[in-house]
Amino acid sequence: MNQAILDSKKAVVDEIAGKFNESASTVVVEYRGLSVAEVTQLRRDLREEGVEFKVYKNSMVTRAAEVANVEGLKENLTGPNAIAFGEDAVAPSRVLVNFAKDHKALVIKAGVVDGEVVGVDTITKLSKLPNRDGMISMILGCFQAPVRKFAYALSAVRDQKEEA
Repeated sequence: MNQAILDSKKAVVDEIAGKFNESASTVVVEYRGLSVAEVTQLRRDLREEGVEFKVYKNSMVTRAAEVANVEGLKENLTGPNAIAFGEDAVAPSRVLVNFAKDHKALVIKAGVVDGEVVGVDTITKLSKLPNRDGMISMILGCFQAPVRKFAYALSAVRDQKEEA
């Protein structure tokens, strides 16, 4: 085989392996049966959440999974697949699960979270969690609640003393 072709294939494998290692979560889907307009809408929805959506040859993904030490993904790599890579652990799952509810042709096959292959059940559970900003808001709300209660208590004590 031509050395240039081998080098280009190695570069693609390295690219995919890097994305497996850098992404907080990855979701593999089969998109057979979606129209061009539907795929375009899906790409737009994913891009708005900062998720990269790519189509690679299954053989390249299999080889990249081996390089990235992601075991158990090969069984899910049949048919025309696309992969969503996200820096936010929840975003790819949330967008794809919501899209799949309205578009039955989109089949969620598997995912990779923190280097571990997970099934559709885990991806569905992840999709129900708030995104990173939502989680930060929830944590800040937890920290803020005791301070707010303390401020109300001080205000009540001050009002009592003013009345007396």
